[in-house]
Amino acid sequence: MTTAMRRQRNALVEPALVRWLLIGATLLLLGVFLLLPLIVVFTQALKAGIGGYLAALGDSDTLASIRLTLLTAAIAVPLNTLFGVAAAWAIAKFEFRGKSLLTTLIDLPFSVSPVIAGLVFVLLFGQRGWFGDWLSAHDIRIIFAVPGIVLATLFVTFPFVARELIPLMQAQGTEEEQAALTLGASGWRMFWHVTVPNIRWGLLYGVLLCNARAMGEFGAVSVLSGHIRGLTNTMPLQVEILYNDPGQYSAAFAVASLLALLGFVTLALKNFLEWRHGDELAAVRGS
Repeated sequence: MTTAMRRQRNALVEPALVRWLLIGATLLLLGVFLLLPLIVVFTQALKAGIGGYLAALGDSDTLASIRLTLLTAAIAVPLNTLFGVAAAWAIAKFEFRGKSLLTTLIDLPFSVSPVIAGLVFVLLFGQRGWFGDWLSAHDIRIIFAVPGIVLATLFVTFPFVARELIPLMQAQGTEEEQAALTLGASGWRMFWHVTVPNIRWGLLYGVLLCNARAMGEFGAVSVLSGHIRGLTNTMPLQVEILYNDPGQYSAAFAVASLLALLGFVTLALKNFLEWRHGDELAAVRGS
């Protein structure tokens, strides 16, 4: 190795002291801002023992919040999956007027505060909103009811699947679909046997992110829920209500620990996908 090459290599390698300082600072920040809060959550959740933990999770209002959270995710995630696939297909495979506008609208929930989104739905569907009189006349409740919570969750989560699939489909191009059509495949058969296998891991990755956000959403749901115990409280809202009750601290942390466990499951599945299909997922995020 020449002297010039050795100098170039040394210039690209940080001294050992600098590397250890950076690693130590990173581990310290992770410990303080990530691991320590998680330890506190689970410690406080189990402060009353396993019996107290299970009793907190078995409370009727808490069970109602769990059911509502799962119901909301069960509605929002499939709908956003369908929207994401359709939007990504249209944007990646076709050229049409308004394409850039559609892409911008998909990114809108990333730039708008969830609280503002909730207030917009109140202005639209509230008792004094644009459609309030019509909804009241037909005895339809959206605000402070389950439909409002579902709408808020749909809004804040609908970019996730589309944003994972658009760059992947654009990178893959249209050659395989055109070849399938040339060989006589119908559009539906081409979609299921060519397009879906090519995007399946990116699609699953987007669904995982969408589901995690749907279960953990607080801001928009808080504005629209009305905080009615046993009826319109999701798990994040139930944590807030229990925490504000001086006698329910352990119960609040018990529900929070359940949300954390759901987050761990999502993270484990995400890491599994990255381990098994790292190259494809890198293309999803980097294209």
